[in-house]
Amino acid sequence: MTSTEMLGYLEDNREKGFLQQAFEKNGVVRIEFLTTALHLTKKDSAPAVGLQRDAISKKNRLVSPRTQLRLSQLIQILNRVLPWMGSAPAAWAWYRSQELPGFGGQTAEQLVKSGNADAVINYLEEVAGGGYA
Repeated sequence: MTSTEMLGYLEDNREKGFLQQAFEKNGVVRIEFLTTALHLTKKDSAPAVGLQRDAISKKNRLVSPRTQLRLSQLIQILNRVLPWMGSAPAAWAWYRSQELPGFGGQTAEQLVKSGNADAVINYLEEVAGGGYA
């Protein structure tokens, strides 16, 4: 996916609802808001989406399409599970620890790290629509 395609994806998939305030008006994820809402440090959040720590701590890397794509995907996943979990920290705990059926016992975090966030998002949409877990 090219940088232009990634930016288009981010714009098309920016979720409303939970963490809608996590985005600047230009669509860039506000990492301070995200880490505060999830009770995390920047150092903890980067590896959880498959990024190096400096991808979030350095401004030029934070705004890169790859970093923004991964953070946006995290927000989409958390948006979907928040109503089921009840709070942002509980949604984060689910993301990190709940093994997903049909994915060989992998968690959402493991799937996102390996570049399979779309599979998690599709799975959650299926479950939300009444499909089997």
